[in-house]
Amino acid sequence: MLMRQLVLLLIIFTSGQAYAAKTSATIQSPLLGVKNIEPISLSAETEASPFIDVPVTYNKEVRKWVKYFQTRGKRWFTKWLSRSHKYLPRMQHKLELAGMPKDLAYISMIESGFSSKAVSTASAVGPWQFIEPTGKRFGLKIANWIDERRDFEKSTDAAISYMKILHKEFGSWYLVAAAYNTGEGRVRRYIRRYKTKDFWTLSKKKAFVEETRDYIPKFLAAVLIAKAPQLYGFRNVKPQYQLRTEYFMVPGGTKLKTIADHLKITHRAIKEMNPDLTLGYIPHSVSAHLIRVPEGATKSLAPLLAKNP
Repeated sequence: MLMRQLVLLLIIFTSGQAYAAKTSATIQSPLLGVKNIEPISLSAETEASPFIDVPVTYNKEVRKWVKYFQTRGKRWFTKWLSRSHKYLPRMQHKLELAGMPKDLAYISMIESGFSSKAVSTASAVGPWQFIEPTGKRFGLKIANWIDERRDFEKSTDAAISYMKILHKEFGSWYLVAAAYNTGEGRVRRYIRRYKTKDFWTLSKKKAFVEETRDYIPKFLAAVLIAKAPQLYGFRNVKPQYQLRTEYFMVPGGTKLKTIADHLKITHRAIKEMNPDLTLGYIPHSVSAHLIRVPEGATKSLAPLLAKNP
């Protein structure tokens, strides 16, 4: 326990060693059992630590969300941690290949809790919460039978492309996350109006709406807790694991239920492998479509389709 506390202290202090606290107020450390550490009020975007590869700032706003996730939001955050074992490794691998911080994957955690079924009040859909125009802008197919915003692989690729463009313009991962939440046009206007690219300065001036002001603190709180969940009281997380899958080409008219019955797996399992197929089948108007099936299943499916072309 003590060793883990020291590791996380190292994360916070190495991240903020170049910044002096701008307030004399004592801020409680996020570590369980370690209180009144002075000073840890960081007001700028710091360098990433060796353990967290996005810039780390720990201030009262981040602390507020750490406390929220430990209390009122604990049930939801526990579910998110459970799902993270299923989806996070693949997302982080894609980010690493793109030369971007792997921990940007936690944006998906606060956007949707890593859920393909998530739909916001603004009709944003899927794990990365794309609205339809932005989804189509980054190559996601959206039609009456398919919605690739729900596909973890394709929506992650789209999110990476979007965040790359945002970082090229704004040069700050905090502003990338803010623009992802509120739109790059608004961030651009606020930068011009207040003549700064510092997220915390813009936040203090209340340039952003409350949701966006909370977005980066919430994201940072999620990263800190997810890196050492037991330290924060999350000791009974049951990891979910993803089945190994492979792609298989099926003709139009194919129903996922038919595939599931043939493979003797549940309809729910095949739907989870193919969350983008919103109707559960490929229309006859589509000549062929790649679906995901359990690894090794293609040999069994070939005779089925030969029998029922």
